[in-house]
Amino acid sequence: MSKDDEKVLVVPADIIFKKGRWQGLKKDDLDYYLDLIKSNYLFKRRGDVEDDPSFQQIIPYIVFNCKDKFFVYKYLGGAGEKRLIDTYQLGVGGHINQVDVNGKDILEEGMMREWNEEVEYQGNFLEKKLVGILNDDSRPVESVHMALVYHFVGDSPEISIKEKEKMQGELIDLKDVEGHIKGNNGVWVQVVYNDYLKNLPT
Repeated sequence: MSKDDEKVLVVPADIIFKKGRWQGLKKDDLDYYLDLIKSNYLFKRRGDVEDDPSFQQIIPYIVFNCKDKFFVYKYLGGAGEKRLIDTYQLGVGGHINQVDVNGKDILEEGMMREWNEEVEYQGNFLEKKLVGILNDDSRPVESVHMALVYHFVGDSPEISIKEKEKMQGELIDLKDVEGHIKGNNGVWVQVVYNDYLKNLPT
């Protein structure tokens, strides 16, 4: 199946934004928005919604740390998206699909499926929390996606990227994250760092 034919979870924009649009990382009323998503989601063909601002594609975006080190990954030459090569990313995640309906919580199911598809992690989680909902309207791609930004705290540094021909992951000190993502034209990574990570105690 092609990427365009994938059925992805979306919510009508007029529903998700009925209290008004925001720009950046929203940190309040999170339970309200989670309930709104769970009560109003649809599955649409990805190719039909990639350029349709009347729907928001919901993307779990997971930031991981163990002690004082945070997980970042860099796209290598084998990455399918050439614009991403040599850029560093913070969030692990992707689209929620119909297969995730089987669980008790479709957002939790989709998030953990994407996590397990993307990374190999050998430890336990000390904490998993939703820290904000990211909306960005500055570019066409981001304007049709909305990120549920989660923070996972682990008890083990044993984490690696599964697709080693496409990406390379590492744990780095929080103080070094800004230098790694500097110059990255990805809006989400900058917002998550500036609105959340930069304010964490070191």
